[in-house]
Parts: sequence; C-alpha cells; structure tokens
Amino acid sequence: KPPYKRATSVQKCVRTLDIDEVGKTTRHASFFQMCGNFSFGDYFKEGAIALAWELLTKSVSSGGYGFSEDKLWVTVYQDDDEAANIWEKQIGVPKNRIQRRGMADNFWSMGVPGPCGPCSEIFFDHGDHIWGGLPGTPEEDGDRFIEIWNNVFMQFNRDEAGVMHKLPKPSVDTGMGLERITAVLQHVHSKYEIDLFVALL
Repeated sequence: KPPYKRATSVQKCVRTLDIDEVGKTTRHASFFQMCGNFSFGDYFKEGAIALAWELLTKSVSSGGYGFSEDKLWVTVYQDDDEAANIWEKQIGVPKNRIQRRGMADNFWSMGVPGPCGPCSEIFFDHGDHIWGGLPGTPEEDGDRFIEIWNNVFMQFNRDEAGVMHKLPKPSVDTGMGLERITAVLQHVHSKYEIDLFVALL
C-alpha cells in the first residue's frame, strides 16, 4: 500500500502495440511522455472527470489551459451510465458530444488476470480544415479529432476465468499525452510541429 492516496507523474513511454501507426499519423511517435494523475481508493469517476475538465477549460490566468468547451468531445464505455451522466448533468457536455464506445475502445485492462475497468476519453477538435472524423466513423484515423486525455476507472479485478469482481477500493489512472497537449496549446495540429520537435528536426 502506498503511503498516499493521490499521485501525479510524467512517464517516459515507448510505443509498442500500435507501433505501426508511427509515420502514418501526426499524433503517434515511437517515444512520448505521458502525464497522469492517480487516485488509490480516494476520488473516483466524479472527481477524475471534474479535475480533467477544470484543467482543460479553466482560463490560463487561473491556471488552466483555456480550451473552448465546444472544441471538446468525450467518449464513455457503452454500459457506463454513471460516467455519461456525470459528463452530461454535472459537467454540462451536450449529449450529442458524448459517445458510447465498446470494449475495444473504452475498456482498459492490464491483461488476464488483473485489474481493469471502463474509461472515458476526451478528444480535441482541431477544426474542419483538418481531415478526420469522430471515433467510430470511417474517418476516425484522421487527425481532426485527437484524443488528449484518458480517464481509466479501475473498478474490477478480472480472474483467470475472465470473471470480473468489484475492487474494494476503486481507483483512477489517467493519461494525457504531453506532446499532443503541447500541439493544441501551440495552435498546431501535429506533434511534430511543436517548438521542441521543430528545433530537433
């Protein structure tokens, strides 16, 4: 047990499972850094969603990123009514900007057996001058709508038979791509166009 209930981190990551995407899109790189905040039995869905929305939409002068709310779309796991209701009724995201996705897109696991749970992703819309569509559309591989945040709600433990049991202390594991968020903040749609990468290139 850790001596704390909350943590934040910046993890150095090497892309593995979807390494084939590198070179095909402007959002994938073989090495990237993942910013995260974690709750170990402390806050859960309501807290994680509120923290994410506050940082993304709060004004720069107040310590946030100042993103326009109408530029943000969210996805939730298909059966996660709780997360969908938080987004719509507490945060105020219009229902048409909340998409329900299946196991392949919005359910995270470390493997079988192991902890797992539904997740809720936040996408930024770079605008219609960039080709691409929303998750689940034929154009989803384009670069218009970019996932910038993933809230993983760790609430189950899947046993060797594949049966999911509720965890005694549901936890939160989030991820925000440093280079992706930097691209949005610097008003470019490609992570390869951010100031650090441009200097290196």
